[in-house]
Amino acid sequence: MTKAPFRVLVTGAAGQIGYSIVLQIAKGDVFGPDQPVVLVMLDIPPMAAVLEGVQMELIDCALPTLAGVEGVTNEEQAFKDIDFAFLVGAMPRREGMERKDLLAANVKIFKSQGRSLANFAKPTVKVLVVGNPANTNALVCAKYAAGKVPLRNFSAMTRLDHNRATAQIALHANVPVANVKNVIIWGNHSSTQFPDARHAKVVKGTIPLWPPTWF
Repeated sequence: MTKAPFRVLVTGAAGQIGYSIVLQIAKGDVFGPDQPVVLVMLDIPPMAAVLEGVQMELIDCALPTLAGVEGVTNEEQAFKDIDFAFLVGAMPRREGMERKDLLAANVKIFKSQGRSLANFAKPTVKVLVVGNPANTNALVCAKYAAGKVPLRNFSAMTRLDHNRATAQIALHANVPVANVKNVIIWGNHSSTQFPDARHAKVVKGTIPLWPPTWF
């Protein structure tokens, strides 16, 4: 029996990050090689021509898991009946800006998208916020989707910060990254962030190496 396709939204799909994500979703890397998807790509109206180009590229790939691809520039059409949302689009940080400086602009974006999730998406939708500061934007989005989409359905992609902390510990300990466990990231995705290595576990073979004297 053929599976029903998931409707998967990617915002900021014409940008560099969105452009790389849509192919991974379309070719089955995210939801599996036997799960068809209808990919919905949202971007701002000035990016409509670029979005159309991305759409044509995906169609040309003739991917067996891609049941459909839509390029749109309005939220109602983008969020309609979606099963999953990758919220990539956000104002980028410019030179000299702290991540906290982005909040004023991004609050408007994620407030609007939270309302669109509540008004148009399936109540079971799962949401991954990628645009930085990711955890604050996820909180804003979840707040404005409250009453329709449960808080537990929202995640923020702070994995990059976790990976950075894990990699630095591995470098100092001279072990593969796979030998480093239980690194924690606290705080906002900004200069107030606190990488917590107190609970980290580092082993080389069967020998515990953590915490070292210099920590």
